[in-house]
Amino acid sequence: MESRRRISCALIPPFQLSLHSAVSPPPSKDNVMTSRSITPPVPLKQSIPRAQWLSYRIGRGEQGVLTFEPYKSYLLPYWRFRSVPIARKSVDDLWAKFVEFDERDGDFVGMDMARKFIQMGMTRAKRYANHAGGRKYQKGTREELPKSENHKDKKEKERASLVFREVWERCRAHEGYKRRKEEFVKEQAEWTKSHDQS
Repeated sequence: MESRRRISCALIPPFQLSLHSAVSPPPSKDNVMTSRSITPPVPLKQSIPRAQWLSYRIGRGEQGVLTFEPYKSYLLPYWRFRSVPIARKSVDDLWAKFVEFDERDGDFVGMDMARKFIQMGMTRAKRYANHAGGRKYQKGTREELPKSENHKDKKEKERASLVFREVWERCRAHEGYKRRKEEFVKEQAEWTKSHDQS
């Protein structure tokens, strides 16, 4: 039994080892997080080297949302948009994390990653509203497919997109977000300059 546990732990990426039990609770039958306040024992900002934290790129839109760890693995389980009720639960949870990153952790990267997941909920739900099955481009050509008008979940996905859009706009207007963004950009520039000279 003990050896089996050691093997399973070895399969978890190093950055997740200390967070694994807190970050990955079992989803409910609707594939939605069962708790809206699952907080890692150590703030994510403190769980990685400062150089890694400062390597984060704000980018455009949702750029980097599915690659920057450990934030991606922490926030991804909260992200769902299949129906309006699921979208509401998802965006409530992501907003709670956005606020927690601000008020508890002073962590702009966490705030921005939560904002990106909220924005991705808006854009992905809109894609499914515009294109049956969510496929926007012709496979292999990147040519945009015609928008469909009458698929069965079009209205549901449009409403789900609006649920995310409202909170996405709230994120962008948030004073703490704007202030921490300025501070992060300044700190990142100073760090880059000092390390380029060394």
